[in-house]
Amino acid sequence: MSCELESAHNSQHTVHNSELRTSMSLLRLCEWLAATPGSIALHESRYLYLVVLSVHVLTLCLFVGTAAIVDLRLMGLTMQGVRVSEVMERLLPWTAAGFLLMIVSGGLLFYAAPLLRYQNIFFRAKMAVLVLAAVNVWVFHSTVDRRRTEWDSDPIPPRGARLGAGVALVLWAVLIVLGRMIPYQVYWFDCNKQPQPAILNLLAGCITGSR
Repeated sequence: MSCELESAHNSQHTVHNSELRTSMSLLRLCEWLAATPGSIALHESRYLYLVVLSVHVLTLCLFVGTAAIVDLRLMGLTMQGVRVSEVMERLLPWTAAGFLLMIVSGGLLFYAAPLLRYQNIFFRAKMAVLVLAAVNVWVFHSTVDRRRTEWDSDPIPPRGARLGAGVALVLWAVLIVLGRMIPYQVYWFDCNKQPQPAILNLLAGCITGSR
């Protein structure tokens, strides 16, 4: 029994060390990015950073706004006399363009302050929600959307389409709120101000002596 307990303890210790090494590697990468001339120039720029931030917000509006209209049609709450495929054909190109520009501008914002973003709980949660939204879109297109010809002209699409659209709308709303909260974490929590609750250190990826 003692051998089994020791083996389990060693296994947990190995996993912990592996997670710690991964966190340290990502942290070092962010520190390296933050020290590059491009990151410093963008972060300290008087106008360029604000331009990138404005582009990010505007393209987020374009992306979420057009996606929300499609989702509302899929829920049967608007444009019930217009075929779903027609709504998608007209709006999804704008959605894709908004998404592409949003990702590019968001990447530049991360590059401007990589360490602050990496250790920001709201940023991490936003990325997780973005992944969930992508999975939701994939599930929709892989299942109910394949039978779109059967319900394309229906005023109220089938339950699967309505459910996927409803989940998407909730995720878009959460995404916006989390993005808005990113700058305000410093008022409640900062990895550089220890001690902090262990759960917050874990969620933010803080590297402390106790870990």
